[in-house]
Amino acid sequence: MTEIVPLAEIERARDQLAGVIRLTPLEPSRPLSAVLGGPAWLKCENLQRAGSFKIRGAYVRICRLSEEERARGVVAASAGNHAQGVALGARLCGAAATVYMPAGAPLPKIAATKGYGAAVELVGHTVDEALVAAQEHAERTGAVFIHPFDHPDVIAGQGTLGLEILEQCPEVATVVVGVGGGGLVAGVAAAIKATRPEVRVVGVQAAGAAAFPPSLAAGQPVRLPTYRTIADGIAVGRPGDLTFAHVSKVVDEVVTVSDEDISQALLMLLERGKLVAEPAGAVPIAALLAGATQVAAPAVAVLSGGNIDPLLMLRVIEHGLAAASRFLRFTVRCVDRPGQLAALLTQLAEHGANVVDVAHQRYDPQLRIGEVEVALSVETRGAGHADQLLTALRDGGYEVTLIGHP
Repeated sequence: MTEIVPLAEIERARDQLAGVIRLTPLEPSRPLSAVLGGPAWLKCENLQRAGSFKIRGAYVRICRLSEEERARGVVAASAGNHAQGVALGARLCGAAATVYMPAGAPLPKIAATKGYGAAVELVGHTVDEALVAAQEHAERTGAVFIHPFDHPDVIAGQGTLGLEILEQCPEVATVVVGVGGGGLVAGVAAAIKATRPEVRVVGVQAAGAAAFPPSLAAGQPVRLPTYRTIADGIAVGRPGDLTFAHVSKVVDEVVTVSDEDISQALLMLLERGKLVAEPAGAVPIAALLAGATQVAAPAVAVLSGGNIDPLLMLRVIEHGLAAASRFLRFTVRCVDRPGQLAALLTQLAEHGANVVDVAHQRYDPQLRIGEVEVALSVETRGAGHADQLLTALRDGGYEVTLIGHP
C-alpha cells in the first residue's frame, strides 16, 4: 500500500530549500473575489526562481542524492518548467544535467534550460516520449533520472508550497491547484491535509489532457490515447503511480477547464492582475472564473508558472479576446458597387467598433456575379456590444459569417 509523503519530510524539504527558493507573494484578486463572493488570493509561483514551482521538487530530489550519485550526473524530461528546475537545481548542487525535451518545446524554455547549464536533447513530440528517452539515457550512462512528479522527494519539495499557503493565509478554506502528472497537487494536499484536514483541495486539468478523471473512475492510472491543449506544461498522458495514490487519498476533487477558459484566465491575469502566466499556470484561475466547481472562500489559487513563449502569448491574447467577444473576425457579403466598402466601414464606426484589418475579395468563384466579400477583424467592448454590432449589420442587409468564433 502506497504511503502518503509525511509532513516531516515536507518540513525537512522546506529546511533544505531555505536560501534556495523565494517566498512568493500571496496577492489578492478582486475579479476572483467577485466571482466567489468572498476573499480570493493568488499564490504567485510565476515569480519563483526559474519561473515556476518546479525548482522546489527538483532541488530537493537532487540535494538528497549521495555524492557518488551526483557525480554520475542527472537526467530529466520536460516540456520546459521541470527542465529549468532540474538545470538550476543541478547547478546549485554541483551536478551535471542532461534534459530531454519534446521537439516542439517553447524556444524560451529551451534557451533558459541551456542557460542554467544543462545539455538539452530534443526528442519526440510529447513529454511521454521525452521521458522514455531520458530513462534510456539513465540506463545507458548511469545518470540519476529525476522524474518530473512521481517520486517522494519531488512531492515533498512541491509540498512546501502548501506549508507557505497555510502560513500566509491561515483562514483559507479552499486551495485550487493545476494538475499535470500530479506532483504539485499531491505535495500541496499532503501538507495541507496533515495539518488542516478541513481545507478543501481541488485539482484542475486542461480538458484536452485530462488523465486523472478517467483514472480516478477506473481506480488506477489510465493512459490517454491522445491529448492536446495549449497548456503544454500539464499535458501529461498518464498519472504517476505515486501521485495517483496521493490524489486518490488527499485531493477532494479534480475538475477540467477548456482552452477557451484558460485563454480568458490569462487575459484577466494580464489586464487585471498585471501578472504574466503560462497556460498551465492559469488553469486554477480558469476553473474559478468558469465556475467549474463550487468553492468556499477564502480561496487560494496557485498560479504555478509564468514561462510563456511571447508568440504563444500573442495567440492566447487574441484567443482570449475572441472568447470574450472582444475581438471578432467575420466576413460580409454585399453588392459590388462604388462606395459600398466605405458605407460598411462607416456603419462599423458609428457602432463604436475598431477595425483592425480589412481584406476585400471580388474574384472568389464562390461569389455571385456582382457580389463582393469583405473579411474584417474588429475590436468590441464585449459580448453585448458584439451582438449589437452583428445585429445592426444583418438588419442593414449584409450577409455576415463569423470566422473562428468559439
